[in-house]
Amino acid sequence: MVEVMQAYFGKISEDNIKNNFVLIYEILDEILDFGYPQNTDTGILKTFITQQGVKSQTKEETAQITSQVTGQIGWRREGIKYRRNELFLDVLESVNLLMSPQGQVLSAHVAGRIVMKSYLSGMPECKFGINDKVLMESKGKSSLDDSSRMGGGSTGGKTSIAIDDCQFHQCVKLSKFETEHSISFIPPDGEFELMRYRTTKDISLPFRVIPLVREVGRQKMEVKVVVKSNFKPSLLAQKVEVRIPTPLNTSGVQVICMKGKAKYKASENAIVWKIKRMGGMKECQLSAEIELLSTNDKKKWTRPPISMNFEVPFAPSGFKVRYLKVFESKMNYSDHDVIKWVRYIGRSGLYETRC
Repeated sequence: MVEVMQAYFGKISEDNIKNNFVLIYEILDEILDFGYPQNTDTGILKTFITQQGVKSQTKEETAQITSQVTGQIGWRREGIKYRRNELFLDVLESVNLLMSPQGQVLSAHVAGRIVMKSYLSGMPECKFGINDKVLMESKGKSSLDDSSRMGGGSTGGKTSIAIDDCQFHQCVKLSKFETEHSISFIPPDGEFELMRYRTTKDISLPFRVIPLVREVGRQKMEVKVVVKSNFKPSLLAQKVEVRIPTPLNTSGVQVICMKGKAKYKASENAIVWKIKRMGGMKECQLSAEIELLSTNDKKKWTRPPISMNFEVPFAPSGFKVRYLKVFESKMNYSDHDVIKWVRYIGRSGLYETRC
């Protein structure tokens, strides 16, 4: 029924139902016979009911038409003034991984967001440059020198990355992005999400987990987990947490770790190992002896993967802000007067290693 209605007048909303009441009555009369549905095929119904539905415009469509006709910018009001013009830009990435016990990457991708805080006077136009492979190839590498000013977001110093797909805030001029391959926009005042993107190639995995599980008879299990950090020694990872699953029939656990704190949580059937800070190119080790209760269940325990949580001060995808420029002709300030802050934060998404 829903599909039939959508074929006639699009999205089902209160306004659309009010506007198409007569048409809906006619459709129901054709579909139902003594209260039983007889024919719901849209193609056949359209041969009997040729009337077209009334489609009401969405708020987004109405706003877009208003903007095209009047040139008005709905996301920013005029007359904004600040004593100090500032731009804060956060590159927030979530790295997802599934790795085999042998260290083979089974699946990996990075989901990224660019969040901006804009405190700019007037109606400024911003131009934003990233090290996307398509943009770099179209423009050449002449503007690479700007990237050194903005600070590096990757650990390996990659010149460009391949972005699989991306979404922009409505303020971004898509026509300029398609023709000039530049991200140009008039920013809303305050905080907003400028862009979302996803990448699957050449990801710098911040950590490698090496598990070793040995079953000693039916009532004992030995677990050894090594965590290696794969980034610059000058960088520090924070909020590192490793979750090692234990069997349901665990009676007791003895844990030894040289760094951080590890505790067995019976309610979660896991050993939770927390490390406050961990430097780059370091290695930490945990050893555990698990005592098991004897059960009649002959089914072998299927080991869930070891999961990790962390936060690192770089973009695992290699994403880099090449330049960020501000143009405002009416107010008395230039690009050099704007204070710009760029920060890179990489966090764990679903970061798992099979054991």
